[in-house]
Amino acid sequence: MADAAGFDHIWLFDHLVAIHQEPVQPIHDGWTLLGAMAEDTARARIGLNVTGNLYRHPGLLAKIAVTVDHLSGGRLEMGIGAGWNEPEFHMYGMTFPESPAERIGRLDEAVRVLKLLWTEPRASFEGRYYQLAAAVAEPKPLQKPHPPIWIGGNGPKRTLRVVAEHADVWSCDVWPTSAAAMEQAYALARTLDQHCAAVGRDPATIRRAHALVVDDEATLGIAQASVRAGFSDFLLVPVKGLGPGGDLRAGVEAAAALVPRLRALAS
Repeated sequence: MADAAGFDHIWLFDHLVAIHQEPVQPIHDGWTLLGAMAEDTARARIGLNVTGNLYRHPGLLAKIAVTVDHLSGGRLEMGIGAGWNEPEFHMYGMTFPESPAERIGRLDEAVRVLKLLWTEPRASFEGRYYQLAAAVAEPKPLQKPHPPIWIGGNGPKRTLRVVAEHADVWSCDVWPTSAAAMEQAYALARTLDQHCAAVGRDPATIRRAHALVVDDEATLGIAQASVRAGFSDFLLVPVKGLGPGGDLRAGVEAAAALVPRLRALAS
């Protein structure tokens, strides 16, 4: 349904338990669902907004992502972030670095590892957190040089520096979206421009994205202000269609009705 409705992208998320609701709600693995979605869609691009880097070694993640890129015929959008939901890690006995600097350092190295494995015949890397020793990663992605990389997060000092160095798209983490909350996002966008200047990158080469609540009357006004601030991609979240008792089909239809009006803002 979402593929036929005209959306450019279809996004899932990557968590081990439910978030923003009772954690006992059923949650399926995001990458496994993407594989199924790849087979069940034909046009829309697909991805996770965003993969939590700490859940998987980047070598394994590179293999999983390439598989989805092939299953989808080259339609994968590679979303990744540092990981943040600490209770999940405690539940499963997984390591959660207490230091934000380490989490962002791991994110930076992970993106470097992904790019190497996707482009080099044999990839070697000697980082603080991850290492590769003439690693073979075949096949390569269908998309060249690799699927577009979306990096999620708002940290003005470290995360946005990683965005400036590596991302094709910055996924700004603002939730729930409101006019007041978006002022912080626009300030962060200006900070990203500064990081781009520091690393010698044209800020116009990084698209900017954020979520929009479908059922909010202020949505179009927020989108209009965001376009003026340089944002080009919007992730429509049909809040009333999610969770127990939600009507997902009605939520998707409401989101689809917004698409032509949002496209008109950018024209």
